[in-house]
Amino acid sequence: MAIDKLQEKIRKMKNPSMVDFSVDRTAIAPHILEQEGSFMRAYERVSLEVMGALKAIVPAVRFSLGHFSLMGAEGLHMLSKLTGYAKELGYYVLLDVPESYSFSGAEASASALLAAACSYAFDGLVVSAYAGSDALKPYVQRLKDSGKDLFVVLRTANKSAAELQDLLTGSRLVHMAAADIVKRYADALVGRSGYSQVAAIGPASVADVLKKLRGKYQNLFLLVDGYDYANANAKNCSYAFDKLGHGAIVCSGKGIIGAWDTDYYNGEDYLKPVVETAERMKKNLLRYITVL
Repeated sequence: MAIDKLQEKIRKMKNPSMVDFSVDRTAIAPHILEQEGSFMRAYERVSLEVMGALKAIVPAVRFSLGHFSLMGAEGLHMLSKLTGYAKELGYYVLLDVPESYSFSGAEASASALLAAACSYAFDGLVVSAYAGSDALKPYVQRLKDSGKDLFVVLRTANKSAAELQDLLTGSRLVHMAAADIVKRYADALVGRSGYSQVAAIGPASVADVLKKLRGKYQNLFLLVDGYDYANANAKNCSYAFDKLGHGAIVCSGKGIIGAWDTDYYNGEDYLKPVVETAERMKKNLLRYITVL
C-alpha cells in the first residue's frame, strides 16, 4: 500500500512535511519570469529545480489536476512531466482531483486516473467528501487493485470554512459527519502501518479539529493542510500525529516555493531560501513531535 510507503519515507527522513506546487504567479521570483519569458516556462523550471533541491529533505509533493488543466493541453503535458520527475526523485506524489458532483462524474474520473495507462505518476488522490458517498465509491472500489491512496477533504483551513463545515447536524458537526462516511471505507483498507489507504484532510489552522479527528479515527492518516495560513502553526499540526509521531503529514505551498520574497533575501538565489524554509518547517514540527 502506498500509505505504508509514505509513512516509511516520513520515518526515515524524520520529516512529516509535503510541498504543494499548485501556486500562483506571485510565488515565482521575478527574475525567473523575466529569464524564461512566460509564466508556464518559469513555473516548470521552478518546479523542477525546487524538487531537485528538496529531494533529500522532503518526502512528499502535491500537484493539482485542476490547476494544470487551466493552462490547457500544454499544462497537462507539464503535469505529466512534473509528476514523472517527482517519482524518479523518490517522492510520494499526491494529485488533487477536481470535485465530482455525481456518481457518474466520479466514476469517469476514477476509471481514468486509476487506470494503468494514466498519464500522471502519483501515489494518492485528493477528493472532496461534500457530494456524499457517491463521490467516493468509484475511487474506493479501485484502491486495492491500484495500490493508490485516497485523501478525502473533511475540514479546510480557510477562514470561511466554519460557515458550512462547522455547522451542527444532529449531534455532529458537518465535517465530523463527513469523517464518519470516510471511516466506513477506511476500516477495510488498513495497511501494515496501521493506517488506511483512505485518508483524510484537516486544517492546520484549527487545533481542536485535528485533536478530534486523531482521537476518534485512529486508523485515518491525516494530511494537515494550510500550513501557509496566518493562523496556522506547528503546535496546531502536532495534534494530528499519534504518540509515535506517525499518522500525519503537513502541507505547505507558497510559503516554501515563494520563500525568496522576504527582506532577508535578494531574490536572486531563490533556491537557498526554499531549502532553508523547508528545513525550518521540519525543525518547527519536530519541536512538538518525535518521529520514531
